Amino acid sequence: MEEVVSDLVAPEDLKRFEKKYNSELVKGPVSKATTFEYAWCLIRSKYSNDIIKGIQLLEELVYSSKKDDQRDFLFYLAVANYRLKEYERAVKYIRTLLKNEPDNKQALELEKIINRALKKDGLVGMAIVGGIGLGVAGLAGLIGMAVSKGAKS
Repeated sequence: MEEVVSDLVAPEDLKRFEKKYNSELVKGPVSKATTFEYAWCLIRSKYSNDIIKGIQLLEELVYSSKKDDQRDFLFYLAVANYRLKEYERAVKYIRTLLKNEPDNKQALELEKIINRALKKDGLVGMAIVGGIGLGVAGLAGLIGMAVSKGAKS
């Protein structure tokens, strides 16, 4: 599963699917298959702007598809948001998929990876906030000492 969330698209593949998407777009509505292929390439890009564009395309597919056809879109939306470190959104998408398919092994594995990242991110966030709190308390203590020394002089 780690390879799914860390896989990078080859630049030539991204260009090829972008060209296919744009050529269909010029002629009229783009097929769901082409939109999905292009979005799938975008979310595997190393650039966050590409990933965001891929998310937008996948969200359009989710909202324009029947519930039964949404599995892959929801899965890759979770992957894309994980890659952007938007873990809460990733959890939302993977849980929506699991609500429809509670035994989906791939989705369950991705949920574990996302939850680990959430916990790690939460601990790092708490450490940063704790460090800031200690810094502020230390600064307040220094100011207090300076004020008390100034009052004694």
